[in-house]
Parts: sequence; structure tokens; C-alpha cells
Amino acid sequence: MHPYAEYVNPVLGKRLHQLNMDKIFRRGRGCELVDDAGHTYLDFIASYGALPFGFNPPEIWEAIRTVAETQEPSFIQPSALDAAGMLARELVRIAPPGLRYVTFANSGAEAIEAAFKLARIYTKRPGILTTHNSFHGKTLGALSATGKDSYQKGFGAPVPGFDRTVFGDIGQLAAALAAKPDYYAAFVVEPIQGEGGIIIPPDGYLREALELCHSHGVLMIVDEVQTGLGRTGRFFACQAEGISPDIMTVAKALGGGIMPIGACLCTAEVYTDDFGEKHSSTFAGNTLACRVGLKVLEMLTRDDGRLLREVAANGEFLLRGLQKLRERYPQVIAAVRGRGLMLGLELGVSQENLPDSLLGIMADQEFLSPVVSSYLLNVERLRVAPTLNGASVIRLEPPLIVTRAQCERALESLERMAKRLATGNTAAFLCHLVGAEPPAVTVREIPPKPLAKPTGDPAEGRFAFLVHPLYLKNYSEFDEALQSFSEREMQDLIWRWNDLVEPFVCGRTRITSKTGQQAYGEFICVCRTSEELMAMPKEQALKELGAAVRLARERGAGIVGLGAYTSVVTKGGRELRNLGVAITTGNSYTVAAAAEAALEAARRLEIPVQESIAAVVGATGSIGRAVAMLLAEKVHSLVLIGNPANQEHSRRRLMKVAAEIYQHLNRESFTGGGAIAEFVRNHPRIPHPGAPLEEYQAFAESVIGKSPVIYTVDLKHFLPLADLVVTATSQVNSLITPEMLKFGAIVCDVARPQDVSAEVKDARPDVLVIDGGVMAVPGLPDLGWNFGFEKGLAYACMSETFMLALEQDYRHYSLGIDISMETIAYTKRLARKHGFQLAGFRSFDRPLAQEAWDAVLEARGRSLKQTVASL
Repeated sequence: MHPYAEYVNPVLGKRLHQLNMDKIFRRGRGCELVDDAGHTYLDFIASYGALPFGFNPPEIWEAIRTVAETQEPSFIQPSALDAAGMLARELVRIAPPGLRYVTFANSGAEAIEAAFKLARIYTKRPGILTTHNSFHGKTLGALSATGKDSYQKGFGAPVPGFDRTVFGDIGQLAAALAAKPDYYAAFVVEPIQGEGGIIIPPDGYLREALELCHSHGVLMIVDEVQTGLGRTGRFFACQAEGISPDIMTVAKALGGGIMPIGACLCTAEVYTDDFGEKHSSTFAGNTLACRVGLKVLEMLTRDDGRLLREVAANGEFLLRGLQKLRERYPQVIAAVRGRGLMLGLELGVSQENLPDSLLGIMADQEFLSPVVSSYLLNVERLRVAPTLNGASVIRLEPPLIVTRAQCERALESLERMAKRLATGNTAAFLCHLVGAEPPAVTVREIPPKPLAKPTGDPAEGRFAFLVHPLYLKNYSEFDEALQSFSEREMQDLIWRWNDLVEPFVCGRTRITSKTGQQAYGEFICVCRTSEELMAMPKEQALKELGAAVRLARERGAGIVGLGAYTSVVTKGGRELRNLGVAITTGNSYTVAAAAEAALEAARRLEIPVQESIAAVVGATGSIGRAVAMLLAEKVHSLVLIGNPANQEHSRRRLMKVAAEIYQHLNRESFTGGGAIAEFVRNHPRIPHPGAPLEEYQAFAESVIGKSPVIYTVDLKHFLPLADLVVTATSQVNSLITPEMLKFGAIVCDVARPQDVSAEVKDARPDVLVIDGGVMAVPGLPDLGWNFGFEKGLAYACMSETFMLALEQDYRHYSLGIDISMETIAYTKRLARKHGFQLAGFRSFDRPLAQEAWDAVLEARGRSLKQTVASL
């Protein structure tokens, strides 16, 4: 681990490593950097505008050497600071008219803090008005003025007195000032929002804002920390409107790319004795920084401002080039904007124009711009960066000395990036992250994918369903381009991806019942595989799943279904019950569908169920327990198989399940059924139907070895006895291998990940393995997400969520282990009402065609003939 990540900022260090942006640069000169491998990069960040002359400008170093040679003292407060006075005079000379005094600081954020002090002392008012998506620094006061809540989280409540209005909207500003008369000391505004996404306000906005502020007795602070000192082709961006603010801040470029320094300029009227006596800084105005600042101003003003004219010309050249790129790749680039060498390229990618692609999800997650920056850095060796608040915007802010040839090189790199991104091929765009060779792809037209949307009709049900990839291969099922990655490359990519992405909407659908009732729903993805969810600390898993449930609730869901391991790690949903929305695991209808599938498969293969031995693997789980109760109504005998990891605990739980089976059969008073029902019906010591479960448990213990219900943790010994197997464990890896299964057995695998090893498919042609709980949704709608099924098919757990939403039955269902027979019956009634039905048969996530049934029958017949012949 690099010392920066280990000792300075482990969070940022990890992020940079995940994006392959943790380059170690050894040399910098002008607009270029050289890394420790000797590769050269064109820098178009300029440290967010702090490198006006690029890296290591010789004249700036000469100014520093001059201080060293003359031994001019640096920190000599309290004294008349000679260099500070000279620099202040030069700043006032080039500043908008009326600015008279300069207060030095060590950064832009400190300059903003000084501006707030000036305004509050002068006006004797507490409030500061800022704009949405603004950015003014990361000291506590400056951060409170930053126009995005997410940058204040973790620092406690913002400093009181800070409000926001809409940037560029003079009407909103007027309303905000009128709403709190005599409250605001100042309105702080960037002439161009930098971190907000390189946003330029309408012409006249700054001028009207100044007049409006003055009419309310409010000062106007113009934050030129990033825009000032030549960045837009003028000394200061506010000069484009010919205004003179009350207070103006500068920094970044003033240090020449070498020294940290900031300054706050104000009018003579605003500067008060009180401020002058109370505000000071040990390091601000030091000799070395101010001598550098003087050299910066000399270089900017020489030759009658020639460099500023070059900035304007090169900026216009870049802007025209970016506009041409947007015309060629409108599906990738939504907008370009900016002034001078402060330009923004807004990405236009979304799930709508890049459907079934992780790139579209990255864009909707506001994570694509860092990935684009990574691509440009690693593939094109062009160094750019996203803006903080404008999450889809790439900033282009090269040093002011950038040449026309370097601008052309940057445009060529950006075109190659846009061309590759336009293919929609995720592997081609992300291969640099995992060291893979880029696949050969061509630009293709990707038609926008129409997305289902809620209608707002009160009669429309609303649901969400949580999904997650079970295995690495599930990612490539959703995004086919990822199939070109090896398992190692895929694992590497997911390591980089999973920790960065939050739960997101990956699919939208509308379900229409055969009754005409409708429900709108969204699938919310948690990017964790089954192994990750099981291995991570429980608190982290609950935090991530809780975030997904809250997202569903905020988006209007009335009920949230839990898919795959999201149910397992939350104790059957019980630990998500208190998040303000109904929860269902969907296990009730999963049980009904699994039992139906298993019994129907037995019928088709002419296996006499009432003479058969059935086994339930995972019988103590919620699904296994309930399936066992349903099978006990039909079969000759039943083997309940539990987890051998804690044998004594498993046996106690298995005995309880056996007791519940006896109680269920006795209460229902079955007149038909198999031997188990007959055993219960005829046993002289069976408790009466209304007896408590404890009496049935005592009965279960008394009939061990005599009952057709057997319970065990010995999978290898007892599973080969079963003609009919239902397996529903929460194991991550496959449990059932070819040698464990009886000749001609039927296995209904409800578990996801699957309990049955894929080896069974080839090694045991006599065995039929079916996937439990796959249903046909009425109308066969597009679910908006690839679950590996044909259009309109869904798991039974999903279908339960759909049905409850159609009914607008927003209560908790199917939580925990004890699923009631009443709820199972209720979901079966809802399925009939709305038109959900078994979707044929599937095996190992693929449709089971008639040829597959014929192959099983042929294998059975062939084996039987061989047995007879051997006799």
C-alpha cells in the first residue's frame, strides 16, 4: 500500500486505486507529467485552475530563488509586510473599480471565510445566501455555503444562517431576499459555477443580482477563486458584465502553481476598523507567497495581456471542437459549455440510451464521469477530472499556457473516448481497469429503451423487488459484453465496482392482472454476490440492504420483495420490518409453486407419489419447512434433512418440523393422502387437533424409528433413498452431487444459488432436475431486467410481491421461518385471480423442452433394460 493511502487519506487512496488513477508522477513541466514508468501525460486539470503556467514554471522558481538569495524574511508579523503591500497594490490595480483593500489568506476557503467576516461585521446581520450546486471551499463556514447537502454530511449540522437560491434565476434571488428582510449579510456567488458543472448564468444575471442585493442592504461576494486571474480570458470573470462587487475572493492561480495563497478584496466602505483589528493570520501575506504572487501578475499582464488573449483564442478553439464532438456523438455527449479555458463536457449516457449495460447504470449512479476520467488517463494519457457537484460533467481546465497543438491532441483523445463509449460495449470501455485486451467493436445505433413509469393513479399498485447477482456470471447475463472478460478479470472488475455503487433501479415494469388491475414496480439492485453478502459483517449487509429498502420507499413502493440472499441475511426479512414500508420474502408463493412443480413433474414421469419417498433438504428453513408440510399430505414417507454444521441444534429443529407436520395433518383431518397422513389419522396416541405444539413435539420424539417421517443431518446416507427431492438451503456452494441421487429421482431445486451441482446434468441423465418456482406473469410483460428467463417469466417470490401490489395489500408477509398454511393458500388464490401460473418447466436456468423429458425417459428405460439383462 502506498504511504498516501496508508497514512494520509485511506478513503481517497482506495478510490484512486479502484479507478487506476493512483499514478505516481515523478516529473512535471508545463502541461505535461511523467509517471514512474516513464509515460508522459497531457494535464488538462491544472489542479482545478491552480497551475496557470503549468508545472514548475521557471520564472516562478526564479522568484523563489531570489527570495532565498536575498534572504528576505518571510514571517515577520506584526510589521509592515513589504511584499504583501506590493502584491495588494497590484491586485487592486487590475481588479474591478472600487475594490480597495486586500486581506490575504492561505487558500480560497480561507479567503471565503474572511469575506463572510467582513460582510457580517459591516452589516451586523447573520445570514449568508448562496446558490444551489455552488462550491466555496471545505472549511466549516465555506462548506455550509456549499450548495449541496452531501458535502456537509459527517460534519454535523451546517453553521446556522446559510440559505440557498437557484443559480442564474434572478426571480428566485428576489424572492429569497424579500422573504427574510434585514437578515442576510451577503449573497455569495461564482460568476461561473465550477464544481456545479461549469454552469454559466444568463447574461445580465450578475449585474441584476448586484443591484437587487444593494436594494436590500445586502453585500455581494463574487467568488473568483477558480475563475479569476485569466482562466476565462479576462483577469476576472465578473468583468464580462462590467460589475464591481462589494467583496471578491481569489486564490489558486495566484500561487503560480507552487505556493498556496488566497486573497479577499473589498471596497473601502466594507472594510471596518473592527474587522482590521480582529482578523489576522500567522502565515497569510508571507513574503515568499507574495513574491510569487507578484511574479504571477507580472506574467499575466506583460505584453499588454498577450497570454489572456491566447487563453480566449485557445478556449474558443476547444469549445468549437467539443461542439463538433457533440454533434457526432449525441448519445454520449449531452452538452458542452464554458468560457476560456474553463470548459465542461456533460455526458449524456443513461440506462435509457444504453440499456442492458453497466455503463448506463454507472451514468445513472453518477459514477460514469470518474470512469471516463480513468479511461482518458490510462488509455489516452489525458488527465481530466469530474466536477464535484455536476456529477456527469468532465472538466477541461488546462494550464493557461496550453498550446494549440496540445488542444488538438486533447480533442483527438476525447473523440476516441466518445467513439468507444458510443459502442455501448462495457468490456471495451473498462478493459483498462483489469488489464484486458479491448475487444473489437464498432459504433452501433442503440435505440432508446422505453421505460415503464408510474401513472400516479391511486388504483395502481406500487412495489419494488430487491435483486443481486448470485454469481459473477450473472453480470454478463445482464451485460453480454462482459462475457469477453476472464473470471479473474471479472472478479477484479467487480471488486472495483461493488464498493463504489449504491443500490440502484435496474429495471422497471408494469404488471396487468387478468382482472385489469395494474401495478407499477421497480427492481432495485444491490451489487453484492451471494458470497459477499454471506461473508461481510452483518451490520454492513443490513446497512446496504436497508439503503435499498429506503430507496424503494422513497420512490413510492408500497411493498418491497426480497430476492435471493437479501432474505437470508435479514432473517427472512424480519430485520427490515421497521423501515416504513411493507416487506415480503415471497416465500409463501415460492412454497406453493415448488410443491406444484415437483408433484406435476412426478405425474408427467408416472411416478406414483403416494408410494414415493420424498426428501426435503434444508427442511428447517422457511421454504423447506412449509414444502415438507405440503408434501407430507401426499407421499408415502418423508425425509427431513438439516444442516450438519450444528447437529444437535439441527436435530431439535427438525423434530419441531416433524411435530408441525403431525399437527398440520391432524388439524386438516385428511381423508386421502399417503402413508404419513394415514399414520397420523390412525395412531392412538396422536394429540387432539387443538393441542399445543409442545404435545406434538413429545409425540414426535416418542415415534422416532416408527414414523414414516424421518429427520436427519446425514445427507449422503439418506438422500439416495428419495424418489422426490425438494432442496431449499441457503448454502452458497452446491450440495448435491451425482452419486447422491437415487436412480430416476426428481429434484426440485428452489435454492438460489442452486443446491444441485451442474455435474448432475451430464452425469445422471436418468435424473430430472427442475428449477422450482418459475412463473408466467399475466400478459408476459418485459420486467426491464435480464433474470436469465424468457420475457414475462419471474420467480415465484417476485410473483408474490406483484400479486400483493395488485391487491394493494401493503402488509408484511412471509417473514421469518414460520410461514403459515393460510398465507400459502392466500397466495394461491391470488395467483388464480390475477392469472399467474407455472411457466412450464426449467432446468439449470434453461427451458426444459420435450426432448429433455424424452431423454430422461430413454435413460431410465435403457438403464432398466440393462438391469433386467444382468439378472
